[in-house]
Amino acid sequence: MKGADQSEVVVLRTLLLTGIVLISLPIQTAAKQLRVGVSGSPPFVMGGEDMLSGISVEIWNDVAERLDQSYEFIIKPNTDANIKAVADGTVDLAIGPISITPARLANPKIDFTQPYFHGFEALLIPKKPPGLITRLRPFIGWAALSSVGILISLLFIFGNLIWLAERRNNTEQFPRQYLHGVGNGMWLGLVTLTTVGYGDRAPMSRSGRTIAGIWMVMSLVAVSSITAGLASAFTLSLAELAPSEIRDKADLRGKKIAVVEGTTSQRWGLLYDIDPVITKNLNEGIEILKQGKVEGIIFDEAPLRHYIRKNKNNKLKLANFTLAVQTFGFVLPMGSPLRNPINIELMGMERNGDTEKIESKLLD
Repeated sequence: MKGADQSEVVVLRTLLLTGIVLISLPIQTAAKQLRVGVSGSPPFVMGGEDMLSGISVEIWNDVAERLDQSYEFIIKPNTDANIKAVADGTVDLAIGPISITPARLANPKIDFTQPYFHGFEALLIPKKPPGLITRLRPFIGWAALSSVGILISLLFIFGNLIWLAERRNNTEQFPRQYLHGVGNGMWLGLVTLTTVGYGDRAPMSRSGRTIAGIWMVMSLVAVSSITAGLASAFTLSLAELAPSEIRDKADLRGKKIAVVEGTTSQRWGLLYDIDPVITKNLNEGIEILKQGKVEGIIFDEAPLRHYIRKNKNNKLKLANFTLAVQTFGFVLPMGSPLRNPINIELMGMERNGDTEKIESKLLD
């Protein structure tokens, strides 16, 4: 009996220890500190390793607080390095302005949460006051020159017609000499057109007065057209026009454009057939843009708008077109148990307006 009692004690101890282990495992799992990879630029990721902030960081902070999840940040140099760290298990989660793309979704080692931000891919270009040639361009363009040419031609035709009608009976005002007589006729046409009316030349014959009457009516239309054309030319001349030749997506072909290594800007640059200049980060790209080494930089619109707002004296602006629609999400290992809880919290934050508050605070 004594041996049987000892066996029962051993079994009981074993069961007790097993129960303790099984009970403690979930607690240890829940208490596990996540390694969170961080990459990106303002306004999504800002500050140093000890004091990180930004849209991506603040949204993740809120999610982690709701899940009662502890974590530590691990800084990564760019988006590609951050995603790779998730794939090889170096980090448990990657945050930052990480675009959800078909190529990344096809990666069997990673998965995305639902999007927490919707934005655009944009182009930053120089904005400079126009030089003298740029200001004069509206006045020497084809439209302006052709209008002047048509006006001179009409004056010449009128001068000939009025001279032919008046040269016999009004030789004092319209001499028989061709150049002198036609010149006086053109002068009459010009003063009539401008409504100055010096009165030094006037037709006396019936045919001459008929021609002059028709010209007066035509002058009303001509003066209106010329006035509108000059007003438009002055408006364009005095406006702050960008001398950049990039006015549309098609103009990007062959242009020297900066793209940031490890971001989707490289893929969009390839799509638009640019001559890419790869930089390590956005700041480096902006610096070579200001130096005139590139004609623009492709990057996410929100960081570019943030830079312009913070640096209003820099003569840079966003192009008046966007290159693509972007959606950002957090990156997890494929099959991560955190995916569904994070999605639930992200959905809740979006529905109650918390996400919008964070974005507005850092973008507006």
